[in-house]
Amino acid sequence: MTTFVDRVELHVAAGNGGHGCASVHREKFKPLGGPDGGNGGRGGDVILVVDQSVTTLLEYHHSPHRKATNGKPGEGGNRAGKDGQDLVLTVPDGTVILDKQGNVLADLVGHGTTYIAAQGGRGGLGNAALSSARRKAPGFALLGEPGDLQDIVLELKTVADVALVGYPSAGKSSLISVLSAAKPKIADYPFTTLVPNLGVVTAGSTVYTIADVPGLIPGASQGRGLGLEFLRHVERCSVLVHVLDTATLESDRDPVTDLDVIEEELKQYGGLDDRPRIVVLNKIDIPDGQDLADMIRPDLEERGYRVFEVSAVARTGLKELSFALADIIAQARAAKPKEEATRIVIRPKAVDDAGFTVTYDENEDVYRVRGEKPERWVRQTDFNNDEAVGYLADRLNRLGVEDELMKAGARAGDGVAIGSDENSVVFDWEPSMVAGAEMLGRRGEDHRLEAPRPATQRRRDRQAERDDAQREFDEFEAF
Repeated sequence: MTTFVDRVELHVAAGNGGHGCASVHREKFKPLGGPDGGNGGRGGDVILVVDQSVTTLLEYHHSPHRKATNGKPGEGGNRAGKDGQDLVLTVPDGTVILDKQGNVLADLVGHGTTYIAAQGGRGGLGNAALSSARRKAPGFALLGEPGDLQDIVLELKTVADVALVGYPSAGKSSLISVLSAAKPKIADYPFTTLVPNLGVVTAGSTVYTIADVPGLIPGASQGRGLGLEFLRHVERCSVLVHVLDTATLESDRDPVTDLDVIEEELKQYGGLDDRPRIVVLNKIDIPDGQDLADMIRPDLEERGYRVFEVSAVARTGLKELSFALADIIAQARAAKPKEEATRIVIRPKAVDDAGFTVTYDENEDVYRVRGEKPERWVRQTDFNNDEAVGYLADRLNRLGVEDELMKAGARAGDGVAIGSDENSVVFDWEPSMVAGAEMLGRRGEDHRLEAPRPATQRRRDRQAERDDAQREFDEFEAF
């Protein structure tokens, strides 16, 4: 049964914002109570938080769909809806968050580091918050915004100072078991280690972590064996330790060739050329192993490697190795730039920035308006309420959308689409809808929306002409 997972695809959904409430205060002897609809609550966020007690992504492998709670709608009596509860998901230290295209969104290192994977929707304003001197008793409220939907990929990269790499059965698990208190599975067959093992080593005043990476074989960087799955776990390490088997029973292998093969795989994987290397000649407790170590050590030292002869079984040479690793790690930590406290940078938008664009779409014969505010206002509008639609027209006009439509060449009756190509709202533009709460009728009505809509009919006529032309062409082809 799988107990270790280091890569999952997670589908997260933030909570939707609660709708605002349209209500009028009614009480005996108070005929003009006024609007008292409360605001909707904010939808909950989906937040990823690093927890050092978590070591695997197994939980999200079994249940990859996660959703935060929605905000509650507002109520009468100026009662605001309750905010949705944030969904906090704990992840291991060293988790990288990517989108579906492989772009890195965040690299979570350090206990308590957080990342908002999906933002909850805003709650809609109630009619009490929408009232003004000109619109004393709005007969509508704003809808809550939908929460974000995100498909993300979580990849775990082990946070360790030392990585033990080498062929299967080279003795990496045995070595980490005697250097630290880790108890990995040890057996006399290849690929005993199926997941990275972590251990903590204390050498003098230096404490560091060491990782045992599953055995590598030729072609590991292209997916053979377990290499492609676990090579990412050596990316954060400060030093790489080649564990070479000096007592291998395979006639077609020798330690120097094993070293060259592993180095080639690391080179193909990329990004590890700057890490210092140490070579460990393991299993010297076997007579043939000691003889082979004496033969190849001069060649390895000539190449520039620091070589240590050890025996995990007899526990010889371990003290020298652990202190040598401690020196390298101490130097790497000293050379690392000092981390500064996170600064909050506020970048306000320019006051003359319109915040939207107007373009003409020839294929659909509409003018497209795109921008954060117009699109958000459309999502918050209840199009079953004419007064709410009129309020949207007033907001767009105050933002300057009407002026930009005129500059782009739009005429009365032309179609205007707000939003993306896949999910946009199309309506007929009437320049006469300049604003006016003074033109309102009863609550929930707006006389400006009673005019005919010629642009809609023109689009229908053009579509009918295209359908007739296509039908005639199909008949001609059939004939």
